[in-house]
Amino acid sequence: MKKHIDKGLENSYSYAEYRSHVSDLLSKGLSTGDTQSEDLTNYSSLNDVRMKRLDKTIKITPEVIEKLKGLKCNYTLLVISEGWCGDAAQIMPVMDKMVSENENLNLRIVLRDDNSELMDGFLTNGGRAIPKLILLDAADNTVLGDWGPRPTGGAQLIKDAKEKFGVVNEDAKTALQKWYLKDKGLSTMQEIMALLEKAEREQCAAKAAMAAQS
Repeated sequence: MKKHIDKGLENSYSYAEYRSHVSDLLSKGLSTGDTQSEDLTNYSSLNDVRMKRLDKTIKITPEVIEKLKGLKCNYTLLVISEGWCGDAAQIMPVMDKMVSENENLNLRIVLRDDNSELMDGFLTNGGRAIPKLILLDAADNTVLGDWGPRPTGGAQLIKDAKEKFGVVNEDAKTALQKWYLKDKGLSTMQEIMALLEKAEREQCAAKAAMAAQS
């Protein structure tokens, strides 16, 4: 798996580069990914507008900012995404704001269809669900945890829809977007913060103990 992570990082985008790449493709009537369709391009266009709005409106809570600034170890947040993914459009602006609070955090983004072997190492219920966050130790790219493709509240909404209707219908998709709008990124930032805190307790503490013994 490490070689797939290393390969992904070599070909990864910063958040600004990712946004620019998606926009450039849209200017040519294209979306990211192996499959091209009018629907996927329309989703990408909608997401581009949504992310521009969220880039301006998302606010990290003071509590989370304080916790972020307290992180001592260096982490890479490697995210598997595609421009047409509605969940990614809601989540990645939050991640970008979070990493801006601590220089020890680095957000890198890879495209799912260009990194199938990496994606297959982080499936959700057997599926290639995105976005998928892989938390890495920045020193050696050790995997410290993963998260995604959506916060618990949104995931439960989709789970309920599948159990009730057998598919995620348009009503469920609309309900999910309304959930994100009401949540204002709070669940995303809290759950990712919990992942970082767990890594800090386990990884950073272990490194400190080893340093003290040497």
